[in-house]
Amino acid sequence: MAGAIASRMSFSSLKRKQPKTFTVRIVTMDAEMEFNCEMKWKGKDLFDLVCRTLGLRETWFFGLQYTIKDTVAWLKMDKKVLDHDVSKEEPVTFHFLAKFYPENAEEELVQEITQHLFFLQVKKQILDEKIYCPPEASVLLASYAVQAKYGDYDPSVHKRGFLAQEELLPKRVINLYQMTPEMWEERITAWYAEHRGRARDEAEMEYLKIAQDLEMYGVNYFTIRNKKGTELLLGVDALGLHIYDPENKLTPKISFPWNEIRNISYSDKEFTIKPLDKKIDVFKFNSSKLRVNKLILQLCIGNHDLFMRRRKADSLEVQQMKAQAREEKARKQMERQRLAREKQMREEAERTRDELERRLLQMKEEATMANEALMRSEETADLLAEKAQITEEEAKLLAQKAAEAEQEMQRIKATAIRTEEEKRLMEQKVLEAEVLALKMAEESERRAKEADQLKQDLQEAREAERRAKQKLLEITTKPTYPPMNPLPAPLPPDMASFSLTGDSLSFDFKDTDMKRLSMEIEKEKVEYMEKSKHLQEQLNELKTEIEALRLKERETALDMLHNENSDRGGGGSKHNTIKKPQAQGRRPICI
Repeated sequence: MAGAIASRMSFSSLKRKQPKTFTVRIVTMDAEMEFNCEMKWKGKDLFDLVCRTLGLRETWFFGLQYTIKDTVAWLKMDKKVLDHDVSKEEPVTFHFLAKFYPENAEEELVQEITQHLFFLQVKKQILDEKIYCPPEASVLLASYAVQAKYGDYDPSVHKRGFLAQEELLPKRVINLYQMTPEMWEERITAWYAEHRGRARDEAEMEYLKIAQDLEMYGVNYFTIRNKKGTELLLGVDALGLHIYDPENKLTPKISFPWNEIRNISYSDKEFTIKPLDKKIDVFKFNSSKLRVNKLILQLCIGNHDLFMRRRKADSLEVQQMKAQAREEKARKQMERQRLAREKQMREEAERTRDELERRLLQMKEEATMANEALMRSEETADLLAEKAQITEEEAKLLAQKAAEAEQEMQRIKATAIRTEEEKRLMEQKVLEAEVLALKMAEESERRAKEADQLKQDLQEAREAERRAKQKLLEITTKPTYPPMNPLPAPLPPDMASFSLTGDSLSFDFKDTDMKRLSMEIEKEKVEYMEKSKHLQEQLNELKTEIEALRLKERETALDMLHNENSDRGGGGSKHNTIKKPQAQGRRPICI
C-alpha cells in the first residue's frame, strides 16, 4: 500500500516537472514547419531553433514576422514569444523572411540556402508588383527563374506550352502588351536556352544580381507627414533613408546615407533625423501610429549596423563561412566538370554507336542490293542463253529451208518443160525461187549474227555475275565494328582530391589548383563584363521588338515614371538613382 502511494506521488511529481508548451507554425518561402515551444521561450530561442532546422548561419538578414491589425511587426529576440501581441490561438503563426537586404548579393550572400530564400522572396515581390520591374527585365528574370527550376534547356523535353502553368511575369507587364501567352513563352525560352550550363544556385544569383539594381529593391516604405503636414513616403534600405513623393516610389526627393546621419530618435509619433553635417537642418516627420515608429527604428538600427559591418573586416565566423563556400564552390565546379566530361564521353559513345549502326545498316542495304543484282544477273544470263539457243535453232532451220529451196530450184531447172509458156512460167518460178533463196540466205546470216551477239551478251552477263559475287564476298568479309577508342585516361595527379573523416569533409588543394582557380575567376570577371554588355544589348533589342505591341492606355504611374527616368538616362541602376539625392544632401532640406 505504501509502495503504491509512493509510486503515485513520484508520477505526479514527474508530471508537474514537465514544462508547458505551445505549438508554433513557421512559414518559409517554400515550406511550413511546426514546433513545440516552451512557455518561457524568448524570441531568440525560437529563432535559433528555426535557423538550426534550416541549416542557416547567415542569421543577421532574417527575422520572424507577424501581423498586428494590418501592421507588420517582427519578433523581438529578448522578449518572450507569448508576450508579443500575437494570437493566442494555436498554432501561433510566424513568417520566416528576410528583414534586411544586402548591398551586393554576390559578395555578401555566402550560403546556398541564404541565396535561395532571398531569390524566392524577391521573385514573389516582383510578381506581386511590390518591386517595380520593367517589361524587358521581367522577361530576362523569368528566363533565369526557369533555368533555376528546370535546369538546362532540352527541346525534346521542354516543348511548346511547358510554361503555360508557370507564373513568371507580373500581371502589369502581361496586360501592357498585345501579346499571347505563347508569344511571351517564346521570348522567355529564347533567353532560357542561352543559360545552358548554369546550376540552380548560379541562376538564382544571376536573378538577384539583376533584381538588386531595381529602384524599389530592398526598400521598406512608410507613409509620413512633415512639419507642414505634407504627406510623404519614407524609404528605409541598406544604403540609408530616402524621402519620396507619394506618387513616385522610384526616385527619392532627398536621401540620407547612413554614414551621413548623426542620430535618429523618436518621441511618441514624431521622428527626428539629425545629419552629421550640422549645417543641414534637422528633418522631422510624424507617422500615424506609434507601432510604425518602432518598426522604422528597428529597421534603421539593423540596416545601419549592417552598413557599418560591411565596411569592416569580416568576422572569423564569416571568414570561415566564405572559405567553406569557396571550397564547396571549387568542389562543385570540379564535380560539374567531371559530369560534363562523362556526359561528353557518353554522347561521343552514343554518336559512335549511332554511326556504327548506320554503317551496319548501310552495309546490309548494300549486301541486299548486291544479292538482288546477282539474282537479276543470273536471270538475265539464263534468258540470254535460252534466247541464243532459240536463235541458233532458227538459223539452222533457215539454212535447211534455204538448202531445200536450192534443191527445188535445181529440180525445177532439170524438169523444165520445153514450151514457151511453160518456159516463161518456169523462168518466173526460178526467179521467185532465187529471190526466196536470197532472202533465206540473208535471214540466215542475220540470225547467225544475232546468235553471235547473244553469245557475247551471255559472256558479259556471266562476267557481271562474277563481279557481283566478288563484291558480295568483300562486303561480307569486312569487319563490322571499328576499333573502339581507348578508355578515358584517369584524372591527372595534380587534380584536387578530397577525403571524408568522421562527420567532417576536408579538401586538399595544391597551389596549382588555386592558381588555376584564380585564373578562372579572373577570366569569369572578363566574361561577365562582356556578358553584361551583351545582356544590355539584348534587353534593348527585346524592348524595341515588343514596343510596337505596347498599349499606352494601360501604362501605370510607375511605368510612366520609369520611362521618364530612362529618357533622362537615370533609370539604369538603383545605385545611380541614390547617388543623385546624396549630392543634394549637402544643401538645406526643403520638402
